[in-house]
Amino acid sequence: MTYLNDLFIDGVWRPGSEDRRFSVVDPADGTELTTFAVATTGDCLDAVAAAERALPAWSATPPRERSELLRRCYELLAAEEQTMTDIIVSENGKAHADALAEARYAREFFRWFAEEAVRIGGDFRLSPAGDKRITVTRQPIGVSVLITPWNFPAAMATRKIAPALAAGCTVVLKPASETPLTAAYVIGVLERAGVPSGVVNLVTPAPTAPAVRAMLHHPAVRKLSFTGSTEVGRLLLHEAADNVISSAMELGGNAPFVVLEGADVADSVAGAMVAKMRNGGSACTAANRFYVHTSVLEEFSTELTAAMSRVRTGPGRDPENDLGALVSVTERDKVAALVDTAVDGGARVVLGGATASGVGAFYPPTVLADVTHGSEITRTEIFGPVITLIGFDDPADAIRMANDTIYGLIAYVYGPPGDAMTIALAIDAGMIGVNRAVLSDPAAPFGGMKQSGLGREGSAEGIEEFLEEKYIGSPV
Repeated sequence: MTYLNDLFIDGVWRPGSEDRRFSVVDPADGTELTTFAVATTGDCLDAVAAAERALPAWSATPPRERSELLRRCYELLAAEEQTMTDIIVSENGKAHADALAEARYAREFFRWFAEEAVRIGGDFRLSPAGDKRITVTRQPIGVSVLITPWNFPAAMATRKIAPALAAGCTVVLKPASETPLTAAYVIGVLERAGVPSGVVNLVTPAPTAPAVRAMLHHPAVRKLSFTGSTEVGRLLLHEAADNVISSAMELGGNAPFVVLEGADVADSVAGAMVAKMRNGGSACTAANRFYVHTSVLEEFSTELTAAMSRVRTGPGRDPENDLGALVSVTERDKVAALVDTAVDGGARVVLGGATASGVGAFYPPTVLADVTHGSEITRTEIFGPVITLIGFDDPADAIRMANDTIYGLIAYVYGPPGDAMTIALAIDAGMIGVNRAVLSDPAAPFGGMKQSGLGREGSAEGIEEFLEEKYIGSPV
C-alpha cells in the first residue's frame, strides 16, 4: 500500500525542514510500514502562519459552501471505507471489525457537522428598559490546534476537524506518532474534497513538547482541542494559560461497570463484552472496574469468562480475529505490569494473565477475580483486554466505589431500569449507559466530569467549542 507520509502545510505535501523521518510500524509483527516526515518547531509555526493567513477567507466562506465540502469528505470516506480500514489496522493493530467500525464512525462527523454548519444561530433581545437592542452573534474562534491520540486515529481527527471547519476555523492537526498515516489519509481526503490552502495543516513534530509549546504561544492560536491522557492534558493547560487559549480536553477515563441485583445476567455479559472489548479495551470509554452484586457475581463471572475465552486473538488484518495487537510493545508491557501487580496483591487469574509468546504486541483476554477496590489496577486506565471483578452487597457501596476516582468520563449500569437509573444519577460521570454498552454517537455530547476533561465533542455542543459569542448593542 502507498501511504501519504509527509507534512501538509499551506496546501502542499512536503518533508520537514531538516528532512528527518521516523518509522511507522505494524504492531502485529513489528515490520516497518513506511517512514513519516518529522516536523521541526519552525515547520509547526509555518503551519500556524498558514492557518492564520487562510482564516479571514475561510471564516467568510458561506456556511453552505463549508457544509458541502464536509459532505464531499463524508462521501469520499464512504466510498473508500476499506482503504481507511486497512490503514488503521496496519498502523494501530486493532481487529478488522474494530477498524471498520471506526472508519464508519469517523466519517459520520463530516456528515453531522455538514448539517450543523448551516445552523449556527444567534440571538436578538430588547433591553429591559426598552431603549436598546441586544444582538448576539457567534463567530469562529480562530486558528485551532488539534492534538489526537493513537487509539482512534480516524475518529478523533474527524471529531475535531469537522466542527472546526463547519464553524469557520482553520486548523493545525498533530496526530500521535504511532498512527500518523490515518491522519494523513484524512487530510488527503479533505484536499481532494477541495479544502483551500492553509485551512487544514498536518504536522508531526519530534520531540513533541517544544513544538506544541511554540504553537500555543503563537498569538494567532485561539483554540486547543486535545484528546489524550490527563497527565498530558494538565501540562497543555499550563501552556495554554499563558495566552488564555480556550481549551477543550477529552482526557482519561476509568469507567465503572455496575451490575445490580436483579440484572439480566446474559444481557449484562453481552454489554460487558462490548463495553470492555470494543477497540480491544484501548478506549477511554472502556469499562475498567466491574462492580457486581454478590447475588449474581458467580453466574456473571462464569458467563463472562466463557465469553472472553471465545475471543479469537491475532493480526487485525484477518477478519476472523476479534482482538488484534495493542499499538506497541510498550503499551502491551504496561498492561502486563498492571496485571502482574494485581496478582501480586491477591487478585486471582481466571483467564489469561500472561503475555502471549511470539511476534507482535498481543495481550490475551484476561479476567481477574478477587480484585481489591483501591488497588493500582482499579485506579489506572488499563487500555487493554483486562476485566477486574469486585463484588458488593449494598448499592451505596457500588456508588461509592464507582465515584472513588479522579476520573468521570463514562459509566455503565445494568439492572432493573428504575434501580439502574437511580444509580446512574448518583455516579459522577459525563456519560452513563443504562443497560446500554455503546454511547459514542455524533449526535450526542461526548465528554466527562472531574479530571476527565473540559467541554464536549459531537452534537450541537461540538461546534460551539469552535465559536465565540459577540454582543452588539445599539439603540432602538
